[in-house]
Amino acid sequence: MSVKRIGHKGAGAVAPANTLDSFRAAVELGVDMIELDVLRIRDGEFLIAHDLGDAGGRDALSLAEGLDAFTRPPLDRVDLDCDLKLPGGEDRLAGALRDSDLLDRAMVSTMEISSLRRLREIEPALRLGWTYPKVTRDWDGKRWARPAVAVALMLMRRRLPGLAADTIPGLGVQALWVYWPLVTRSLVETARAAGVEVFAWTVDDPGRMRALRALGVDGICTNDPRLFAELVGAK
Repeated sequence: MSVKRIGHKGAGAVAPANTLDSFRAAVELGVDMIELDVLRIRDGEFLIAHDLGDAGGRDALSLAEGLDAFTRPPLDRVDLDCDLKLPGGEDRLAGALRDSDLLDRAMVSTMEISSLRRLREIEPALRLGWTYPKVTRDWDGKRWARPAVAVALMLMRRRLPGLAADTIPGLGVQALWVYWPLVTRSLVETARAAGVEVFAWTVDDPGRMRALRALGVDGICTNDPRLFAELVGAK
């Protein structure tokens, strides 16, 4: 089974994430879609950045600069997913995608259900993705927290198929972006029954990629698109 190859922030393991160099590297490595972070700042404008620390630590691209790049080679060959980090400004984001003539190649994903509902009202033609779970920091990065995180993930994994079945119909989304440890065959089957694709994030291990493909996911998001070559012909 083939899966959609998605570059997380472009190709963050190859070039600095959320930059044109990273996006171009991802295209050279054969991705089908690039996921990029979209952050609304105080004046209502958008930057391509994960958070304010990320934006302040480099010369972050504006949303307009980033979208313009996707209208020209080589980025005009791939789809893009705008990962909306904070609620608000949904009309401006949808308008920017519309004005750039990117609606047919773009998706907006977010953990914010209020934003999904607002975007569906503003631009019915825009593809949407619900990102799960809702987290605001690297909550599994601290060693002391890992046992508690493992228990929380186990409970979420059991609960998610039912939650998805109850929630997806009211959102009007086309994709479910799921933290990879939460993906189960039951979840994939639930999403498929609802007509929704499942994209697993963020997967930087070939063995995990193969396991997720076997579960039937529709796409895999990785920092290192070079790993997709190991899926070709692998069982």
